[in-house]
Amino acid sequence: MSFREHTARMLTRSIAGARALADDTLSAAGRANRAYIRQFRQVHTGERCVIIGNGPSLRDTDLSLLRDQYTFGLNRIYLMFDELGFETTFHVVINRHVVEQCADDFRKINAPLFTTEQNRDFLDGAANTAFLHNIVGLWPHFSRDASRGVWEGYTVTYVAMQLAYYMGFTEVILIGVDHRFAVSGKPNQLIESTGPDASHFDPQYFPKGFKWQLPDLENSEFAYRLARKTFEDDGRRIVDATVGGALTVFPKVSLEEALAR
Repeated sequence: MSFREHTARMLTRSIAGARALADDTLSAAGRANRAYIRQFRQVHTGERCVIIGNGPSLRDTDLSLLRDQYTFGLNRIYLMFDELGFETTFHVVINRHVVEQCADDFRKINAPLFTTEQNRDFLDGAANTAFLHNIVGLWPHFSRDASRGVWEGYTVTYVAMQLAYYMGFTEVILIGVDHRFAVSGKPNQLIESTGPDASHFDPQYFPKGFKWQLPDLENSEFAYRLARKTFEDDGRRIVDATVGGALTVFPKVSLEEALAR
């Protein structure tokens, strides 16, 4: 995609986002949605949470250690709930293709579910669901106020980081953020799964025929660096306890070490 095409696309999305934000401000449903998001502001100040990615490394992680922790589950982590023996404290899903194909599953989530306003078509009326405004622009952004919007940062993990910041968590521990995939191709390209999924913790995570977008690892690293700076500038921190993960942006620790602090 050329710079001109990218700029035109961003401007189009910005206009759509401005309209959605206006509706969020003026309509009764919009005001109720914003009030729902605001109830999470600073409710976990000084506490710790774990953001659970969906990489194969989860199979090498002692997840029983998370039972008494605040946790953010991402995308289809619910496929592991029965095995875990508990559900995550919060749930985040952003990608429209994932939401569209799994809307019935997300409607069954018991935890507060955070998605973006673009997914309202599929999840409108779902219980405990917050529709976040998607901040669109030509520059990276870390939102300190999720009630006003979030920047997607090319990965749902980044949105979870902004929510963790908004809730006041002092320390964020990452697990399952492998930052490597078993398939290759153009970043953000929409593809169709051809069989067992080797890029996630469950071979049926993206089963045959499932449409999903290839990751943009390079641009997501820009977002991660911004998240690290924002947290550290505020005296907080993000650490990476992913077993064998390829991400190098955050300090590496073991999960046991991180939870012992």
